[in-house]
Amino acid sequence: SNRRVWADLGDGAPDGICLDEELAVWYGDVPNKRCVRIREGGEVLQTIKLDRGCFACMLGGMNKQTLFLMAAEWRGFANMEGGVRTGQVLTVEASVRGVGWP
Repeated sequence: SNRRVWADLGDGAPDGICLDEELAVWYGDVPNKRCVRIREGGEVLQTIKLDRGCFACMLGGMNKQTLFLMAAEWRGFANMEGGVRTGQVLTVEASVRGVGWP
């Protein structure tokens, strides 16, 4: 009930997300090869460009200020098995702490 648009992402394709102390959301974006921090209403606060799709992100570490990015090349559903494994876990220091679990 009471559904609404929190933010219009334009061409964004959110996958895994996490929340920070300022109530901004980080989302992984596979087809656009990036991780984006956005505020309610749609203001983009930060974009981290990658050389592969970002499937998930999470703020963690000792101070919850390490942004963990789970990234891999995306070759489509038909090509998910076999082939070269391209998965990576990348980290970036965030300016705002994460909230919630973990």
